[in-house]
Amino acid sequence: MWGFKGFPITDARIGRWVLAAEDICFKNTVLSYFFRLGKCIPITRGGGIYQEHMNEALDRLRDGAWLHTFPEGKVCQEEAPIRRLKWGTASLIARAPVTPIVLPIFHHGLQKVMPENYMFGRRPLLPLWNRNINIVIGEPIEFDLPKLKQTALYRSKDSSHSGARWPILKPCGLDEAAQRWLYTSISERIRTVMERLQSLGKLKC
Repeated sequence: MWGFKGFPITDARIGRWVLAAEDICFKNTVLSYFFRLGKCIPITRGGGIYQEHMNEALDRLRDGAWLHTFPEGKVCQEEAPIRRLKWGTASLIARAPVTPIVLPIFHHGLQKVMPENYMFGRRPLLPLWNRNINIVIGEPIEFDLPKLKQTALYRSKDSSHSGARWPILKPCGLDEAAQRWLYTSISERIRTVMERLQSLGKLKC
């Protein structure tokens, strides 16, 4: 995906970090070693936004590193609208020590390289060659987090999600209800941009 002109693919120091599914990329010692060398951070799908390795992702953002996420949280090879985004990406944006700039990227065609149902309902043993892949890169998205957090506090005053299951987000003191509003707002803005990129990507196919 990153082997096109303009992206750092030969310098490991500035290459991307990525959140990767633990049940796929870290199933055994060999795979774990391989994907760790590839700067992958194991994430347990369904483990929630406060699972252990999300702190490692926050550390990478603190270092100013490039962190790549797949905000839908699953493989989608169907021709369908973009699903509601998981809150993991939004929570990293909100919790990072320095607010990251979000660079939206949409790709179309990789489902032809490694189709889920290639033969007898299985993937091919090796990636298929000579397939067209479109990668559309949007304009950077910047978030005014202080303003969003103040709005989240105001909007969540009368919310029913006022329990203490999630830790309070410091230093602004956002409880679970406020965090839910904040993560939804950030996610919806990203999804809106991704839908526009999806339309452009399909037009170029």
